[in-house]
Amino acid sequence: MHRRQFLSASAAAVAGSSLLLPRPASASPLIKGQAEHVISIWLGGGMAAMDTFDPKRQGDPAQKIPGAYYSDIETAVPGVRLCEHLKAMAPLMDRVTAVRTVHHDIIDEHAAATNFMHTGRQISGTVVYPSLGSIVAHERGAAGENALPYVLIGYPNVTRGPGFLGARYNYLYLTDTSRGPAGLSRPSSVSSRQHERRQSILSSLRQLQDPRQAQSLQDYEEAIDLSLKLSGPAFNRSFNLDEEPGDLRNRYGGEFGQRCLLARRLVERGVRFIEVSHNMNFLNGTGWDTHNSGILQQHALIEELDMAVSSLMIDLEQKRLLDKTLIVITTEFGRPPEFDGGGGRGHQGSAFTCVLAGGGLNHQGAYGETDELAKKIVDRPVSVPDFFATIHAALGIDYSKYLYDGDRPVPVTDGGQPIAPLFS
Repeated sequence: MHRRQFLSASAAAVAGSSLLLPRPASASPLIKGQAEHVISIWLGGGMAAMDTFDPKRQGDPAQKIPGAYYSDIETAVPGVRLCEHLKAMAPLMDRVTAVRTVHHDIIDEHAAATNFMHTGRQISGTVVYPSLGSIVAHERGAAGENALPYVLIGYPNVTRGPGFLGARYNYLYLTDTSRGPAGLSRPSSVSSRQHERRQSILSSLRQLQDPRQAQSLQDYEEAIDLSLKLSGPAFNRSFNLDEEPGDLRNRYGGEFGQRCLLARRLVERGVRFIEVSHNMNFLNGTGWDTHNSGILQQHALIEELDMAVSSLMIDLEQKRLLDKTLIVITTEFGRPPEFDGGGGRGHQGSAFTCVLAGGGLNHQGAYGETDELAKKIVDRPVSVPDFFATIHAALGIDYSKYLYDGDRPVPVTDGGQPIAPLFS
């Protein structure tokens, strides 16, 4: 987001109000965790659960026998097994819960499912719902004085946006980890002296303003102050990955790994919610959308995910940040056990896996059970609102409250309930 775009968007923002309606006397006590940050890893395209975190018996695409594409391995949690290409994650599964029974009914449209997995709701013609990241930004704000609450390391998309909460709760994004977001650094054509003169003029103009100015002008003033803070060395230093030891950067791996390393640095700077996109399509030509021949190099995606996330977990743990940082791995839907005509897989929303790690939760390795082919849920289904409520609860956010689009009440999680065993 360029400086001008950031300022103009923020100037137009009007903060969405929130209100906690009275809870019914019969309601269960709220569950609250102690996590302070979220690193949300997005696997666009649809990760196949039976080929990753919910392995089943092996199939054969040539013979059209449904099943997993790979063998499985043991983990640190007895009875919990993973795909053979998740070797680095396997010994860390005592700090992880693969939620194997997430489900929804959107299977034929990537965009609609992506929206659902970012907002917790299907697309509406009357309400533009805020994303999970924007709600967290609204409820918790930034964790540091000179930081934004919400950063996207990936391509901008309306599904990640603030919806009716307003632009104040939007994200700052970047796509290249070799430098910070465009527009935050002072242009080389502007000298320090010119910059100081401009700030002096701005200060003089502010003194002439009516303190009873409109809310939109107050939002604009806040945007200016935040922009000036972010353009300074304190926040921009977060994006200088060269400060990290070479061996650590190598352990994280390629571009996706560097995105995860940057996410850790942003946590240290006080960013509350960071989404990291894993969209390295060049590895297999299709990313996680493994139709037809895209499945042939699916293992390269899995291995890259394994390397980066395991390094992130160990790095956070060594810095005593893992219990404060909830790592979330999501995807828009899963994939069926059957193979398509080209040997790949179609779409499946009836049962798929999302992953939680760290965040101070009582991890179990896996939660929920699917049938012998990961096609149907056998035990402990988890709706998307339930999964979102679990994230909110981990952060100490009241998942039962209402936000307001004008005078229209909108429940934060559409009635979701946290996965209680993770908090016991």
